[in-house]
Amino acid sequence: MCGISGFIDFSETSTKEVLQKMTDALIHRGPDGSGYEFFKHSGYSVGLGHRRLAIIDLSETGKQPMQFGDLWITFNGEIYNFREIKAELEKSGHQFIGHSDTEVILHAFCEWGIKCVDRFIGMFSFVIYDQVKEEVICVRDRAGVKPFFYYWNQNLFLFASELKSFNYHPDFKKEINSDAVGAFMQFGNIPAPHCIFNHCYKLKPGHYISFNLKTKELKEIKYWDVYDAYNKPKLDISFAEAKTETEKIMKSAFDYRMVSDVPVGVFLSGGYDSSLLTALLQKDKSEKLKTFTIGVPDIGLNEAEYAKDVAKHLGTEHYEFTCSQKEAIELIDDIPHYYDEPFADSSAIPTTLVSKMAKKQVTVALSADGGDEIFAGYNRYDYLMRFGKKLNKIPGFARHLAVGVMNWIPAEKIPVMKNKYNFHNRYEKLKGLLNDPSSQNLMLNLSRQYDDEQLKDVLAFKFKKLNTSYLSQDLKKEFYSPLSYMMAVDYQTYLVDDILQKVDRATMTASLEGREPFLDHRIIEWAAQLPDDFKYYKGCKKYILKEITHQYIPKKLMDRPKQGFAIPIENWLAHDLKEKVLYYLNDDKIKEQGIFKVDFIQKLKRDFYSGKKELAQKLWYVLMFQMWYEKWM
Repeated sequence: MCGISGFIDFSETSTKEVLQKMTDALIHRGPDGSGYEFFKHSGYSVGLGHRRLAIIDLSETGKQPMQFGDLWITFNGEIYNFREIKAELEKSGHQFIGHSDTEVILHAFCEWGIKCVDRFIGMFSFVIYDQVKEEVICVRDRAGVKPFFYYWNQNLFLFASELKSFNYHPDFKKEINSDAVGAFMQFGNIPAPHCIFNHCYKLKPGHYISFNLKTKELKEIKYWDVYDAYNKPKLDISFAEAKTETEKIMKSAFDYRMVSDVPVGVFLSGGYDSSLLTALLQKDKSEKLKTFTIGVPDIGLNEAEYAKDVAKHLGTEHYEFTCSQKEAIELIDDIPHYYDEPFADSSAIPTTLVSKMAKKQVTVALSADGGDEIFAGYNRYDYLMRFGKKLNKIPGFARHLAVGVMNWIPAEKIPVMKNKYNFHNRYEKLKGLLNDPSSQNLMLNLSRQYDDEQLKDVLAFKFKKLNTSYLSQDLKKEFYSPLSYMMAVDYQTYLVDDILQKVDRATMTASLEGREPFLDHRIIEWAAQLPDDFKYYKGCKKYILKEITHQYIPKKLMDRPKQGFAIPIENWLAHDLKEKVLYYLNDDKIKEQGIFKVDFIQKLKRDFYSGKKELAQKLWYVLMFQMWYEKWM
């Protein structure tokens, strides 16, 4: 895990000093070393920067940027099967200086060209500069675990692991993309390939850029797509056979993520995904696995007891950390710096806390993200399967009447339910579902805070709807099911733009490498072809994954409602953060910025503080944007 940055400058005004500043802005991603290579060529200059977090081959032979022949590379990530690829290359006559996966990428690219990525099992974003061909190749891994931002405007191409690097180039034009602001207010993040700034983009997962430096031609090319797995017939296989093969593939994927020359641990929440990950890793091992759990009892976020029971059963070396609400709230001020693009998932706070704690014991931590998207674990899949058809059978006038009544009765006035986990936000989303319960709209309304019409009341400028993977039509009709549709969309949207961005920045805040075992491409390629009822069976989400887990952990230890990493933002906004709300959302600031409509902000604050707690998420989105704006604009 590292931080990379650099440029291609056809005006030839960029310097090595600029490269160094861009790269060192990412020191939190790589405190163990740095490297800067600057190349002058007729008509352009190229800069490659690297901040190192040493994980594999801790010696100087693992230092980057790295050269092999005419090729130079700067690389962020890990290729877990690099030893097998290295052995294959050695049989073809390749000779290696060190023991790093970076060197293997260079030799593999030399041998097979861009097709080398098809052999990689790992997480990666890397840039290769071919000095002879005068070509630059930028690659991002299949699932999008590793970030890659780029900027292309007026003869200047910039790239980096995080946007903040671009601020250190004097020719970077920092202009807000107004359409991206609209997308943020809907989703709480900015969906790939879009970015908060004009001329800035995120390289899409499973894609690479080919940049011809002689012609200035930039092409973005897809090499992998999750729909290639979903657009295949479901396997004709028994559940027992599917369970055996699923466990086999997961065991291989999980074991690969233990490849390291530094200590490795696991984030253990006590939920199914992290418990199964821990169980399969601890299986047949005499050495105890290090596991980590965090609790913030003050705010009701405490899975420590569940995790402790699982850890005790599996026999891990378990670390349990407890933080106060005060410590959690204090992290909010850091969010704009580390995320450097508006980001509103409040679970970034506990994820950052557990990362900081884990770093005291290990340099690498495995996280169990992806299980929900791959094996149908989210509540929205439950809503779809349980209520989708029923909602469509309700006459339109009755649904719209219900929405009118809900607008009149705040969520806080509903007995019993008002105390349920995340009820206020779900109550608000139900209104959108009643308005239009189609599968596509159900997916959109469960994923966003405002529909396109409502957004017109929010923003003070005209905006266009961004083309995102939420609108994908790539699932072919012959392979379509509502469940497959929602899971495929989630894999390309919520997983990439929220979950993976959150975990990458949270772990890197602590200079901790976060790995994602469930996002081995072999798992989704297999699971996508499993029959839907292997994943969602008679109201049981993640059915096959749970059945595998019960082979290692008693069901009585696991059988409890999904808790999640939720923060009680409605209470925070009403009390501890009220002063921040009043400061960042005051009328003068809103008028000066010209981004939000003043009357909308006034009404949002008035309604929330009058008791409509279901508006907390909307208010949080505005606060997160305003804090980002003050930090970076």
